[in-house]
Amino acid sequence: MNESVLRDTLRRVQDIIAKETGAPLRGDAGKQLGNVLRNVTGGSGTSLGSENFLSCEVTILLADLRGFTSVSAAHPAGIVLGVLNQFLVKMSEIVFRHEGTIDKFMGDSIMVLFGTPSAREDDVRRALVCAVDMQIAMDQLNQDNKQLGMPELYMGIGINTGTVMAGLLGSDLYSEYTVIGDEVNLASRIEAFSLRGQVLISQSSFDRCRDFVETSEAMDVYVKGKPNPVRLREMLAIPSLRKVVPRQEIRRSPRVEVKIPFSYQVMRNKIIMPELYKGTILDISYHGVLAEVEQQLDRYSDIKLDLDLSLIGYKATEIYAKILKTQKSEDRYLSGIEFTSVSVQSNVNIKHFIQFLIQGAENQ
Repeated sequence: MNESVLRDTLRRVQDIIAKETGAPLRGDAGKQLGNVLRNVTGGSGTSLGSENFLSCEVTILLADLRGFTSVSAAHPAGIVLGVLNQFLVKMSEIVFRHEGTIDKFMGDSIMVLFGTPSAREDDVRRALVCAVDMQIAMDQLNQDNKQLGMPELYMGIGINTGTVMAGLLGSDLYSEYTVIGDEVNLASRIEAFSLRGQVLISQSSFDRCRDFVETSEAMDVYVKGKPNPVRLREMLAIPSLRKVVPRQEIRRSPRVEVKIPFSYQVMRNKIIMPELYKGTILDISYHGVLAEVEQQLDRYSDIKLDLDLSLIGYKATEIYAKILKTQKSEDRYLSGIEFTSVSVQSNVNIKHFIQFLIQGAENQ
């Protein structure tokens, strides 16, 4: 066994010990454990190859902090690192309690596996309970941080179940146990759609636990690399355990910042006026936009608008909307606009456009 494989095996054994006793072996005891493993394997070197990977069904949980960049910019580095470390420690404790395996930390996000290196019949259920407990813990952490004058943090979680390749990846110089495959990529895409405090699960995860969780109605989203929409559900609660996801943000859809031109016409007494005006959309969701316009639009007045979604080769036309608020910004006006009537095709095009932006054009 080469040193990299030995280190990985030692880490996994220490994880098992920590779960059972509350702490890994340290000092001389830790060194003795390493020596025992080295003696058992004879210390012979092996090379890494495809034979180290096995196909298995795994439930992947990806958790990511929302708005962490703005928190980092607004607070001293010491405070930011302290809050981040508190978050990572607390989430790790919850993962170990539910017998998950932390695959990696990626800055302000965590990837957790259920089903490998060892599989259990209740892997999916444990992953779902783990996700709910993570959100409950985040809610408590924020209450504590608020009292201490510390910044609050919010987390989105995505979960997917599917077949992956699991094993050691790397070389004799360095290797790590991980999973690869399309299902891992899908879990990452699902997490990207989650809002603050939200847990989104794939249809495959839902199919394995539909009698265990309470979810929202199914929603279809466009995922890069998939020819057809992917069906997701928001997990709301686990009734049998009396656990409820403490949503931190009640929004009907994701919002993304943009800067795209649009044209609109004002409506008076349900009649569309002929004058065509121009504006710039600064923020878009499934149900409305925040726009910069040249004229003041009265609250609750109606407009008709067209959107240029050329990034994905589409347009959204014949959209009717209502002005919810307007405020002056230098020599222009900012207007919050809610869609009131959108054709089926335009609605699909808008959703596709937003979902494309969420996942990042650079990954296309």
